[in-house]
Amino acid sequence: MENEYRERAENPMDAVRGKSSREKYSTEIPEEKVVKKEKATRKESVKNASAKPKVENSSNPKAKVKAATAAKPRRQNLLIQVLNGEILTRDFVLNNLTFIFFILLLLMLMVAKGYYGKQLQKDITDLQADVDAQTAEYIENKARLEESTSRYRLVQALEKRGLKETVNPAKVIRLKRADNE
Repeated sequence: MENEYRERAENPMDAVRGKSSREKYSTEIPEEKVVKKEKATRKESVKNASAKPKVENSSNPKAKVKAATAAKPRRQNLLIQVLNGEILTRDFVLNNLTFIFFILLLLMLMVAKGYYGKQLQKDITDLQADVDAQTAEYIENKARLEESTSRYRLVQALEKRGLKETVNPAKVIRLKRADNE
C-alpha cells in the first residue's frame, strides 16, 4: 500500500484534508458536459419563463404561490438521490468518505457491543442459576451430615457393636516433666 502512494507521488493525507485529486478515479462530470447542461437548462428556463402567463394581476393567492414555486428549478428529493445513488457522487461525500467509513465502523461496533452485552447477561444468568443449585445441594448435604452424626444416632449405631456411652466425663492425666530430662 505504501508503494502505491509513492508511485503516485501524492500525500495520502490529502484525501483526509479534502485535497485529493480525482484524475484517475473521477466520478465527477467533466466540465465541458457541465457547461453544456447549464446552457441547456438556461434555455429551458428562459422558454418556461416566457411561456408562463402572468399571474400577478390575479386575485387568487394560491395561483401566486404556484407561480412562485414553478419559477424555481426543482431539486431532486434527497430520498430519491439516496435510492438511485446520486448522493454518492457529490463532492461532499467523496471528500469525507474516510470519515463516513469511520462512522459506519463505529455503528457496527455499537451493534456488536449490544449483542455482546446480551450474551454476557445470558451467561451471567445461567451461571447464577448453577451457583444457586450448587448452594442448595451443599445445604442439603450438610443437613444430612449433621443429622447422621447427631449424638442420638451415634449412640444407636454403637450399641449394635456393644459400645455404650460413658456417663462419667473423661479425665485428663497430666504429667509433670522435669526440666532435667
